[in-house]
Amino acid sequence: MSDTTMETLSTRIRGHAVETPEATALTIGPDSLSYRQLDSLCDRTAMALDRSGVCPGDFVGIAGKPSITQVAALAGLTRLGGVPVPIPSSARADDQNTMLADSGARFCFADAGTGIVLPEVSLLPLARTAFEDWLPHRAMPFADHTPVPDAPATIIYSSGTTGTPKGIVQPHSYRSRIIQSGPARGYTPDAVTMIATPLYSNTTLVAFLGTLGVGGHVVMMPKFDAENWLKLADHHRATHAMLVPVMIDRILSHPDFDNADLSSFRMKYCTSAPFSASLKRAVLDRWPGGLTEFYGMTEGGASFILRAHEHPDKLHTVGQLSPGSEIRLLDDHDQDVGPNQPGEVVGRSPGMMLGYHKRPDATAGIFWTAPDGSTWLRTGDIGKLDEDGFLSIIDRKKDLIISGGFNIYPADIEAVLSQHPDVQETSVVGVPDPRWGETPVAFVVGPQDSPDAIKTWLNDRLGKMQRVSSVCIVPALPRNAIGKIVKTELKSAYLSALT
Repeated sequence: MSDTTMETLSTRIRGHAVETPEATALTIGPDSLSYRQLDSLCDRTAMALDRSGVCPGDFVGIAGKPSITQVAALAGLTRLGGVPVPIPSSARADDQNTMLADSGARFCFADAGTGIVLPEVSLLPLARTAFEDWLPHRAMPFADHTPVPDAPATIIYSSGTTGTPKGIVQPHSYRSRIIQSGPARGYTPDAVTMIATPLYSNTTLVAFLGTLGVGGHVVMMPKFDAENWLKLADHHRATHAMLVPVMIDRILSHPDFDNADLSSFRMKYCTSAPFSASLKRAVLDRWPGGLTEFYGMTEGGASFILRAHEHPDKLHTVGQLSPGSEIRLLDDHDQDVGPNQPGEVVGRSPGMMLGYHKRPDATAGIFWTAPDGSTWLRTGDIGKLDEDGFLSIIDRKKDLIISGGFNIYPADIEAVLSQHPDVQETSVVGVPDPRWGETPVAFVVGPQDSPDAIKTWLNDRLGKMQRVSSVCIVPALPRNAIGKIVKTELKSAYLSALT
């Protein structure tokens, strides 16, 4: 991609401010901005950043909840040429400081809810009144920075569900493709996209940038709850939504769902966590418009797309390879597996990260060089392709339990346990065992039966090597902000209870 075709959030906002100045760009809570107003706010933010000493190429943290000022910080940074480093607002204060220190940022936007205390970092305001006081009173046109395709555009910190979060450095070429991908994803200038996931998630940024890229209207929620989501979708006549499976489940389960007018929907997008075939079927049966599932990684590599409304017989899969992506399935010796055999999903595409920030060891570990010298990215997922090229994910390689020398996939056990009539949610993890090396333990939400009764019911339906050693009934499963179950917390809590 040449420099002349590069697009940024800032350039698209400026273009829409000229072409459709009074069209609504953004609504968060009671606040709405037209493209003219958002463009003016970009100019003022870029001017204030410049005055504060931020230079093109500087990493700048953004630590706060979804708000008009957070969007202004993100857009103003792209206009100046700064590199946004979104810091999860849900993370613990010490983790926020660790991420920010790791990024090397000298500046950070922060609101009252964050715990950023690094003395070497200059804090910039996100709270509404303080932000307005920080801005210049009048906007003057601020020239858009022209990015270099392979220069960093953003650093997104991984979810940390399996360890310490790593900074994923994404190039401008990747971000530009996302901004220009709106029409291919079905976004049009009259699109109204509901977003309830946070801006520090790549899941959010794909829908956010795709919608603003075409001049559509983004409706963001500072915090998700199903009742208000349904009210907002009905009120704004939403056409699109970016959701994670747990959100879809809560929306469909809410008593107001059948009374809400969702007839304006054209497409629901879902990604970021396992999406059961039964839940996909419920969406197709009850919710107007299409349903598309995305499978991929923030790091890039191969991605898959399932247009569930077009392939209702493939709901157990994550779809077919997206245009421009390539895939291989590898065994434990990094050899290509045979037909109909499971293997680790490795892929490549134009949308690959530059690497993990300041983590050459981790970067080397996720990239794989094929015998022909080509570079691929490991997903850590075990998958299998069917005869039509649809990919089924069997389990996470890191979640694999090796018990007595046998491979046990937690997803297989979870699939059986989810058939129990009283089980609402379940997750299976491997814990150390002196006899077998590891043994599976099941955590379940919902049952009124005793743990021993659930264990007996489950083990009667499993193969001998799959049988769980324990069942723990819990009030809820720990999840991160985009709905992924944090299995490390389950394992840690279980082991702590034994000591």
